[in-house]
Amino acid sequence: MLKPIRLLTGVALVLLMAGAALAQRPRSMNQDKPEPAANVPPPPPAPPTVKAKYEGGVFGYNKKIEGTLNFDDLNQRLVFKDGKQKELLFIPYNAVTGAYGDTHSVRPAAASVASAIPSIYALPANFIKTKVRYLTLQYSDPDSKVAGVTSFRLENKDILDSVLNTVAGKAGLSRRGEVFVKRKTEP
Repeated sequence: MLKPIRLLTGVALVLLMAGAALAQRPRSMNQDKPEPAANVPPPPPAPPTVKAKYEGGVFGYNKKIEGTLNFDDLNQRLVFKDGKQKELLFIPYNAVTGAYGDTHSVRPAAASVASAIPSIYALPANFIKTKVRYLTLQYSDPDSKVAGVTSFRLENKDILDSVLNTVAGKAGLSRRGEVFVKRKTEP
């Protein structure tokens, strides 16, 4: 005769395995239901100049720099200028192969310091976070044979969405879920 503990252990193990099997089954796509992003109206076009912080990714520019992103439609390129409006780098629209917006939650420096000091404010300071928005661009320049990924920190979600959609439109990118990609051309 089985002991009750062994019986319960066996039943729990069978239920656990059945649950894991159901959780791992492939999910079918419903063709009738449109993507949630398809129902959302596109954001307004981005202004010609947007305040941004270069975070890195372009060869030769390894420091974070405050400045502006500018749409140079005359020369078909996205230009980053420093705080003195000196042009530092550019990416031709036709070189952009992918673009997406990204959000990170970070703790401000003051909250980190406050959480390290033993006081009644230490515990609440651990929960203080701010959202940081990034525009990330993948590029491959056919003229210079340079490729990479770069990112720019933008002020808020509305600016990020409008810049992302504007860059995607000017670069000829197609939406794939939350990202924009350049479709390969058939030879």
